[in-house]
Amino acid sequence: MPELNCTERVINVADIDPQYRHSILFRLFEHLAPDDSLQIVVDHDPRRLRLQLEARHGSRCGWSYLETGPYVWRVRLRLLDRGTEDHG
Repeated sequence: MPELNCTERVINVADIDPQYRHSILFRLFEHLAPDDSLQIVVDHDPRRLRLQLEARHGSRCGWSYLETGPYVWRVRLRLLDRGTEDHG
């Protein structure tokens, strides 16, 4: 799959205070423009975050693993239009 032609903000999750991480990431995700994406960098599989985003946004949550450990996980998040699918 070719790289997206978009504006992408990269967030190292370790730089965010643990008590605020998910709420900050939710806000950043919810304010993404259609052609923008958010890349998160984390030291574990952020599966819980994915489940929470999908519970809130359903199929509008575009989630693509760019790197899958063992020490670093990189995930690209996109807020999709209704009816758009993104498999990752």
